[in-house]
Amino acid sequence: MEQTQIPIGMLLQKAVKIRTHILEMLAEAKSGHPGGSLSAVEILVSLYFYAMQHDPKEPTWPDRDRFVLSKGHAAPVLFATLAEAGYFPVSELKTLRKLNSRLQGHPDQRIPGVEFPGGSLGIGLSAAIGMALAGKIDKKDYRVYALLGDGELDEGETWEAAMAAPKFKLGNLTAIIDRNGIQQDGLTEQIMPMEPLAYKWKAFNWNVLEVDGFDLRQIIEALEKSGNMRNRPTVIIAHTVKGKGVSFMEWDPAYHGKAPDKDTVKKLVESMRNQ
Repeated sequence: MEQTQIPIGMLLQKAVKIRTHILEMLAEAKSGHPGGSLSAVEILVSLYFYAMQHDPKEPTWPDRDRFVLSKGHAAPVLFATLAEAGYFPVSELKTLRKLNSRLQGHPDQRIPGVEFPGGSLGIGLSAAIGMALAGKIDKKDYRVYALLGDGELDEGETWEAAMAAPKFKLGNLTAIIDRNGIQQDGLTEQIMPMEPLAYKWKAFNWNVLEVDGFDLRQIIEALEKSGNMRNRPTVIIAHTVKGKGVSFMEWDPAYHGKAPDKDTVKKLVESMRNQ
């Protein structure tokens, strides 16, 4: 698809709405993970409102594209995106982490649109490989996308899965790494250095693309390139900023799992909506 056909304006508006939903639902819950949710907004907007084939009215449509949120603690960005896409009412977002709510700290498959109950880090890519392999065996045209955190790459199972996907020639699989440089306890490069990250994935025989994780056009072009692969999986390394859009959260490891207060969020949301 030509660049001029990408509805950048609409996608930017969706990104603002989803960021405000994330902040408001976390403030209401008084707990949750803002940093890694805010860093992944443009990635999910590009998937759900442009690249993916899916139907909110028929969440289990057999030919739908699949999305796996491997870094399950970033559930707020997935919930906000699904609500904006029409899978359930936006008003339900305010029930995050409350008793008897469907929306808890990690995704739950009882929620329409959730394909995988991410939570235990490191297993999402394996699940996505299973879905992609099933699609290939069944001769289905759907694609599978998996979003991984960069700190999650410390998990050995991720690299076992990374070896398996090229072996099965899973051209219908795209992994996306939210490369925000921060994990729960601090900077990724201090805790477990992972560079040169692109070369590691290339050594595992993946098609490797790198993008600015907030540039919608770059993300979409990378997704389109991955869609042209036939016998080789693609990994998109999306360079992002943890806590993107909230100045005091950006690059601060404390906001991996610290919710802002309601008064602060009210001011932030007003500012975002007036931009």
